[in-house]
Amino acid sequence: MTQCIAPNTKLENTGFGYTLSLIGGKYKMIVLYWLGEFGILRHNALHRLIGKISFKMLSTTLKELERDGLINRKVYPELPPKVEYSLTSKGQSLIPMLFALCEWGDNHRPNNID
Repeated sequence: MTQCIAPNTKLENTGFGYTLSLIGGKYKMIVLYWLGEFGILRHNALHRLIGKISFKMLSTTLKELERDGLINRKVYPELPPKVEYSLTSKGQSLIPMLFALCEWGDNHRPNNID
């Protein structure tokens, strides 16, 4: 197995640290996962899929993901405004890793968990 981080290197100065800075947090990977599954989603649809998240926290998470170039936000000029979210190519490049985490969890979780 190769080492991602050389000894005595600050985590924030590594590719691993950069990746964590983009997807760290309670809901970012969940939002990316659902956008990877469905392609395009509106705010309320994401809120329903995630479940226990406040509208404010979801809005903050979406703004951070957009700022970091992982998702697109498309606003349609109508009343009330229609807003859709989708993955950028940078965001799409994370999806195979998220799906691999799902597979790893399925293969390693205890059998008694449904």
